[in-house]
Amino acid sequence: MKKTILLLIVLSLLTMLVGCGEKKGKITMSGSTTVLPIAQACAEAFMDKNPGVNISVRGGGSSIGIKDIMAGTVQIGNASRAAKQKEIDAAKKDGIELNQIIVANDGIAMIVHPSNPIKNLTQQQIIDIYTGKITNWNQLGGNDQNIVVISRDTASGTYEIFHKKAIKKNKVMPGSQMLASNNAVVTSVKDTPGAIGYAGLGYVEGKSTIKAVTVDGTECTISNVVSEKYLISRKLNMYTNGKPEGITKEFIDFILSDEGQEIVEKNGFIKLQK
Repeated sequence: MKKTILLLIVLSLLTMLVGCGEKKGKITMSGSTTVLPIAQACAEAFMDKNPGVNISVRGGGSSIGIKDIMAGTVQIGNASRAAKQKEIDAAKKDGIELNQIIVANDGIAMIVHPSNPIKNLTQQQIIDIYTGKITNWNQLGGNDQNIVVISRDTASGTYEIFHKKAIKKNKVMPGSQMLASNNAVVTSVKDTPGAIGYAGLGYVEGKSTIKAVTVDGTECTISNVVSEKYLISRKLNMYTNGKPEGITKEFIDFILSDEGQEIVEKNGFIKLQK
């Protein structure tokens, strides 16, 4: 009996020691639909390693991610663009420090339907299409087919980068389709022979249902994005309120590790260069 009691005490102590070493906590994330696959895949891998940790991830757009950090409703706000100065200033007024952590590189590919014979667009042609000056593909040497302009909604970081880098802050034409996610853009272009749209490289690579065209003769490839030779290149970010601490820091450290960056690459994005 004494031996049995002693064994139970030892087992109980061992269980307590194992429990003390287990990472525990909850992380909530929101924001960019571009960063979403990275966040989800890394969250799953991290939770597999740490069963005591719960990570919830939702989209909504880059602006939503930054707003949620400012509101204190999430620990990480995902953004496919850098925070705007007005957001940084507004956060400071509320005692919030928007801390930027770059987690990957990305390019925004211009995409058309595979049946479209157009292979290259100049930046000026993209501007003219998105502002409504060019309305038929035959004006560019393509088929006699009306152009269906597909864009992202204005809460999107992808839209912000496209608006700034691709169309030089010109207003997107009225009547264009403003969609809420990369997947929605890819699906609409796939289903619409006359369409043009844009999406993060991770949503485009390896898909035969859409076609990426070159921009000013340059392909949206890993090397061209890293060197910023490709016009519409960007950094993908996670924002925290000040420097991350505790389990949030451990999760972000995991994303930045070799293992985390392999997950970034497996999801079609471009890992950070060391």
